[in-house]
Amino acid sequence: MSFTSVNWRNLGTMVVNYRVEKDVLNVQMRDGKFDQLKFVVKGGTLNMHKVVVYYENGGRQEIEVRHNFDRNSDSRAIDLKGNNRFIEKIEFWYDTQNNSKRRATLTVFGK
Repeated sequence: MSFTSVNWRNLGTMVVNYRVEKDVLNVQMRDGKFDQLKFVVKGGTLNMHKVVVYYENGGRQEIEVRHNFDRNSDSRAIDLKGNNRFIEKIEFWYDTQNNSKRRATLTVFGK
C-alpha cells in the first residue's frame, strides 16, 4: 500500500460484514474541517458502491465510488463539495460477496 497518512487525519475505522451492507461511521473529530476523503482497506476485500457524507450543518453529499478494493489498498483522494466542511457522519454502501475469507477493515482519512 502506497498511502501515507502525512497531512491526513484518521476520522474512524470499522470492520465490515460479509454481505451487501450499509454502515454508518460517526465522525468524532469536531475540531477539523475537511475538503477531501480517502479510504484505506486492510485485511479483506471490499466492493464499495457509494458513500453519503452528512455535514454538521445538515447538508449531505452523495458520492458514487464504484470501486473494488483489494486487500491492503486505498482510494484516490475524493474532493468534497464546499471545501472545509465539518463532517458529522459517513454512510457506506458496500458488499463483500467475493472470494475473500477475511473481513475487511475500512479506515477513513480526511484532509
